[in-house]
Amino acid sequence: MVALLLVAVSVGLSNFAAAIGIGAGGVDNRTRLRVGLVFGLYEAGMPIAGLVLGQRFASTLGRTTHWVGGALLIALGLYGLIKSIRSAGDGDAPQAGSASRSRLLVSGFALSIDNLVIGFALGTYQVNVLTGTLVIGLVSVALSLAGLELGARMGRWSGRRSEQLGGLLLISVGVAIAAGTLS
Repeated sequence: MVALLLVAVSVGLSNFAAAIGIGAGGVDNRTRLRVGLVFGLYEAGMPIAGLVLGQRFASTLGRTTHWVGGALLIALGLYGLIKSIRSAGDGDAPQAGSASRSRLLVSGFALSIDNLVIGFALGTYQVNVLTGTLVIGLVSVALSLAGLELGARMGRWSGRRSEQLGGLLLISVGVAIAAGTLS
């Protein structure tokens, strides 16, 4: 069980970091719920998908998951950064809950691609799949909510630059995942 908790925290740290970026734009209760659910469902569901897809396909994908996930997060961060710079002249401060549904879904997917491989590890270590997915999902939700709160506090501190900060944080998480230092 300790190994499972360590794996859950390990994969949940990328959600924590990405949630800081999302939270920097401001969060309301609806956003907290959406981020927690999306990140938690992806983190819990991908190991199950990994078990279903089969070892051969996942081992091939396993060599590139960090590149794919990192590239998606970098692209999302660049999009947010460019969008915030372009709208800087509008004079509008970022609004709470500004994380779009599509951006949130792509972020959740990108952050959990590596969990396909974790699904195989759960099977080889004789970990109950239901227990494993529940623990990973719950830890992911908790870390995501903590990241949102930290990001929201940073966003209030950074004022108008909060969306740019969020974009830079997503780019940083993407680079770290692509480099293999954060999985």
